[in-house]
Amino acid sequence: MSAPNLAERLQAVRKRRGFTQKDLAAHSGVSLSLIRKLEQGEREDTRLETLRRLAKALGVSTSDLIVRPDAAEGTAHDWTPVRDALLQRSIVQSDETPTAHGLLGVVETAEPLFTDNRYRELGTLLPTLLRDADALGSAGRRVRSRILHLAALLMISTRQFDAAEIALRRAQDEAPGRLERAAIVNSRCWLLMRCGDLAGTLSLAVGEADEIEPRLSRATPEELAAWGGLMLRVSTAASRNNEPGEAEDALRLAQAAAVALRSEWAPPSDPLRTFGPVAVATRRVENYMVEDRPDKVLVLSGRIPKAGFRARASSRNRHRLDVAKASTQLKRYTDAFEILQEIRAVSPEWIVNQRMARDVLGKIVTKRRTLTSEMRDMADFIRLEC
Repeated sequence: MSAPNLAERLQAVRKRRGFTQKDLAAHSGVSLSLIRKLEQGEREDTRLETLRRLAKALGVSTSDLIVRPDAAEGTAHDWTPVRDALLQRSIVQSDETPTAHGLLGVVETAEPLFTDNRYRELGTLLPTLLRDADALGSAGRRVRSRILHLAALLMISTRQFDAAEIALRRAQDEAPGRLERAAIVNSRCWLLMRCGDLAGTLSLAVGEADEIEPRLSRATPEELAAWGGLMLRVSTAASRNNEPGEAEDALRLAQAAAVALRSEWAPPSDPLRTFGPVAVATRRVENYMVEDRPDKVLVLSGRIPKAGFRARASSRNRHRLDVAKASTQLKRYTDAFEILQEIRAVSPEWIVNQRMARDVLGKIVTKRRTLTSEMRDMADFIRLEC
């Protein structure tokens, strides 16, 4: 985060709100002297906790003080600042002291950026967030693990797999309890799967599930969600590894946990991942797609309530991509393309990172003699060579 950018943004937003520097100090609790230094560019950096207080007083998002309005143009993004922060290369001395409580508040406002697939905005916050978490020392273990896990999820989503491994390793070292550790292991399984290591995914997921397996009649909702989520991971990996029996067994166990839980729920140990009956149903749809049963995909997907997707927009999008792929296999190309347009409209930063989206569009394109302008635009957007 450069001082000129912050200085210009802070001053512009403050003036647009009709605040003097003294007004902003009074409303935010940030000292007048620090506000003056920030606006004059005398300070090269500041704690994210401080920026959040300024943003709250000004009625804008924290990222508005960091990113210019045109910063999200284009499909490419430089993740170097996040990677450097994960490697602790971006340490900046500051006379401001972060607090675990204040940093937790920032994390809680940053996490929805991931669940809504607003990756660039989250990427602008994470370097400072990671640096502030490191500055907390031993007192910040819990919140630091949560921030590192969030960074790992972003890196996996954007295919920065080596950076994701660094974040997961650090997050696991800081994990305050067994369920938090299980959540991180679940994400590590996702990383292994995206890298094509199905055997490694199965081994890790089964091992961790065995470690935390609860008695269903006595299990807490958090235990059910953690264990059930791992069983879903086992099922997906087994299905892809051509082990349909093991995939079905794991799915059946996950279903038992979901029935005991009764509804979709995001546990405190893993607030960005929901588990419940809908999660199990969508995973069954995914397995059907892997097993080349498109008719089953369309039948079951029609029974899944749309209201069930409460946490990650990517969970809904992934399910819709499965439906789009099934539609192409059944030669329903118009339906498939409409789904791609739907996903792009709600999650443009997500779809450009999905190989399946390019596969689906590629199949549609090969069946057309001429492409519509909408199809050409979509092909350009998701970087399909055609």
